[in-house]
Amino acid sequence: MSISSRLPGFYRQNVAERQAAIRERCNLTESEAVALTRGGLSVDLANRLIENVVGMYDLPLGVATNFLINDRDYLIPMAIEEPSVVAACSHAAKLVRDAGGFTARADAPMMIGQVQVLDIVDLDAAREKIIAARDEILALANSKISRANDGGAKDIQVRLFRDTRVGPMLVVHLAINVRDAMGANAVNTICETIAPLIEQITGGRVVLRILSNLADQRLARARCRVKHDALGDAVIRNIIAAQTLAEIDPYRAATHNKGVLNGIDAVALATANDWRGVEAGAHAYAARSGQYRALTQWDRDAAGDLIGSIELPLAVGIVGGTIAAHPVAQIALKVLGVTSAPELAGVMAAVGLAQNLGALRALASEGIQHGHMALHARQVAIAAGASGEQIDRLADQLAQEQNVRLSRAKELLRGQHG
Repeated sequence: MSISSRLPGFYRQNVAERQAAIRERCNLTESEAVALTRGGLSVDLANRLIENVVGMYDLPLGVATNFLINDRDYLIPMAIEEPSVVAACSHAAKLVRDAGGFTARADAPMMIGQVQVLDIVDLDAAREKIIAARDEILALANSKISRANDGGAKDIQVRLFRDTRVGPMLVVHLAINVRDAMGANAVNTICETIAPLIEQITGGRVVLRILSNLADQRLARARCRVKHDALGDAVIRNIIAAQTLAEIDPYRAATHNKGVLNGIDAVALATANDWRGVEAGAHAYAARSGQYRALTQWDRDAAGDLIGSIELPLAVGIVGGTIAAHPVAQIALKVLGVTSAPELAGVMAAVGLAQNLGALRALASEGIQHGHMALHARQVAIAAGASGEQIDRLADQLAQEQNVRLSRAKELLRGQHG
């Protein structure tokens, strides 16, 4: 049985009280609670994760509440520096919860590996030879990956590019089930393993041997409903108008999708997943029609309720690499309580849809700056030199004046000191 994601008054609590609430609900150990406070990553461990380490760079880790996905409660860890994202996400999730929650699902974790072949005399003949050698290629590929739980290379596809600026080109696509990993290392290893065989079969020269971040065989989807009475006719009408602009105008679509990824990236960061790969895949998928478009859809149903949906590639995992090495990533996964990569992808799709709803609701009513600037005022107060309780007092005054500027913050701070 899942824990409740309803934590009334959570945002009013101090950090220690929130930590205690999460620790109790998620059965965190004493060492895990300490890791949350300290960031979990020592300089020594960081030095073993990447090169040329000179220090640490922290991001706030928050928890979005109210998420009900596939009739199960989830607490959503989010690592992000931008104010209002966690709050907007939690509020949107509450609106959806009151209408039955999100439904979400994700495809099997199939990644695409690419082997690029140049210097081929006859592209069509080379393609036929590769297709004829399919079983041999897959057998070699699967000699380098565990096939437990249906993992491994499943199929090949051959794509031809007859006229490029470097001559004719053939690209072999391998469809590989990477199970609960993101899969980059497994896919790259397989591509490098089969490259000599591809050269032998085609008589060409292999150049690239690498995964594709357009993981369009690994799509995640989520849907939700918001009751008409929760928003009102005018807001719903404006949300649909904003959605329509994102469908026809790439200038708006880019900002629309940035809001979606505010949510998804924050979960990816919290769980040590490759948010840059997620971004690349999402944007490529948004442009698959030839024009960059919105990743979400919003419309009314017959009852007048707002209906939302999202579909995008999400190559994320719960095992391997930094996910296993980073203590806080392990805590984030424990808080989430997901047990498979497809489950994580479905949850992240729901978070992206919720974040989009939160942004659109604000845009369609009071405007995006109304709530955002009140939260941003704390950052301005800190930048001006405020500390401790002084930060909240200064931020409150800036927000009340509706003058959230660094120069004004410094002026007020000088007055307090004087």
